[in-house]
Amino acid sequence: MPVEFSHIPSRLRLIAELIRLPNQTGTLLLMLPTLWALVLASHGRPDPRLLAIFAAGSFLMRSAGVILNDAADRRLDRQVERTRTRPLASGRLSLGTAFAVLLVLLAIAAGLLLLLDRLALFLSPVALLLAAGYPFAKRILPLPQAVLGVAFGWGVVMAWAAARGSLELQTWLLFGGTVAWAVAYDTIYAVQDLADDRRSGIKSSAILFGQRIWLAVAVSVGLMMLCLGAAGWLSGIGPVYYGVLAASCGFVGQQVRTLRGHVSPLAASSMFRQHAWIGGAILAAFWLGFL
Repeated sequence: MPVEFSHIPSRLRLIAELIRLPNQTGTLLLMLPTLWALVLASHGRPDPRLLAIFAAGSFLMRSAGVILNDAADRRLDRQVERTRTRPLASGRLSLGTAFAVLLVLLAIAAGLLLLLDRLALFLSPVALLLAAGYPFAKRILPLPQAVLGVAFGWGVVMAWAAARGSLELQTWLLFGGTVAWAVAYDTIYAVQDLADDRRSGIKSSAILFGQRIWLAVAVSVGLMMLCLGAAGWLSGIGPVYYGVLAASCGFVGQQVRTLRGHVSPLAASSMFRQHAWIGGAILAAFWLGFL
């Protein structure tokens, strides 16, 4: 259920709206793969300090990312029914205030980075570059969802580096699985804005794949499961993990069948949010697989 903020001052309510505080699905989709990496890298015994750092960092970086996105897209957002009331698009919050909030978020995130080892710290600037570049990818690339996936997947690389002090084959398998997953769920998300995106010239995988959205989602999730399965196999994880992966495939199969017909924006939003539950189930499977 959405969180109500009627009891706090209007400026703070607008900031909460700006960073999508009432809706943390995006934070979960960024955070869960980093937790996969921490659990797999530690064979089911992750450092609680690292769990806290990456959970907090996911919230901070997702919040910073949506500010960058809304600042870059504020004129385009006015042309889209779903986004025209966002604080920057509607003019209810100034760009200066948004950038002040952004700087605070990035300063706190930088403080968290100082708690990590040298390799993770060295990798961190790439995450910021990817977050800043994604809004512009939507203007240039026919598959901007892949850029979002790389941005989210980079958290996996940083988490593995923080847990092990090195990068191994499993790192890149989890990274690839995260990229493929992001293409799947963000393609579903983009279905909400198909008509508006075509009119405004924004590119998306939903436009690119057209009537074959269902096939793109099926292939992307298939690649995700292959990558995650291989990463688990290399780490010697138990059979319960593969059972959860199979169940997740079955669940997404229901979504794929739905996507073969007409999908309303409301239905697309619901299916998108369901992927946070899928990611949570996979996280539990990583843990249970090492019991």
